[in-house]
Amino acid sequence: MSPTLASAPGNCCFSGVKHTGTPVGRIEDLGGIQTYISDPPASVTTQKVILFLSDIWGSLFVNNQLIQDYFASCGYLVLGPDYFFGDAVPNHPPGRDLETWPANALKPAVDAFPAWLDAVKAKYGTDKTKYCAVGYCFGAPFVMDLCSDGTVVAGALAHPTFINERHLEKLDGPLLLSCAEDDHLFPLASRRRAEDIMVARKCTYYFQVFSGVKHGFAVRGDPGVEMERWAKEESARGIVGWFDRFTV
Repeated sequence: MSPTLASAPGNCCFSGVKHTGTPVGRIEDLGGIQTYISDPPASVTTQKVILFLSDIWGSLFVNNQLIQDYFASCGYLVLGPDYFFGDAVPNHPPGRDLETWPANALKPAVDAFPAWLDAVKAKYGTDKTKYCAVGYCFGAPFVMDLCSDGTVVAGALAHPTFINERHLEKLDGPLLLSCAEDDHLFPLASRRRAEDIMVARKCTYYFQVFSGVKHGFAVRGDPGVEMERWAKEESARGIVGWFDRFTV
């Protein structure tokens, strides 16, 4: 079995600050999965698509909807599948077994994803479409697979989980990693090992490492704390800039 670099979601993934704002996207069924869809400005004709693979709070959680809307405002069509089928963290009843749920939720999500991706390509794909993918926490291994099979022109991860060395050994596309200095799920030793693998393989990669924040900062950081707000916003800006580089 390949050595683990980023472990399964833990207790830190189930907490955070709910943000305020009014999402502007819509929800539609794509390939059997309810999907948040955020369009670029009406004045923009785009062939650029971001596949938004969410953390365990789900693509329909307001924080994630607002991030998707931000990406869309930068000129991308953004598609975020609810691969938890309504069972994301905000909908959990009291007393839910949080220790086993993330791993149990992974297989159904993985099994459903190919049909969703086929539906995306059928509806939105052309010979000029350029796909990018961003994965937060739980969404990270989906991005790694998409970056290994040529589906996307670039990928990005933020505070990843479920990543092992094999993912990096198969990497075949540009990858940004947006990381917290303090992240026991993807600690310093793992970050350095990931970088060592990418250096050895001459991958195209970029690390962001933010001090003063923890796992989950890019989605559920506290906007009332300047350092957390800046790190969250700069992570998103960096991801857009990274994708812009490969979608011109």
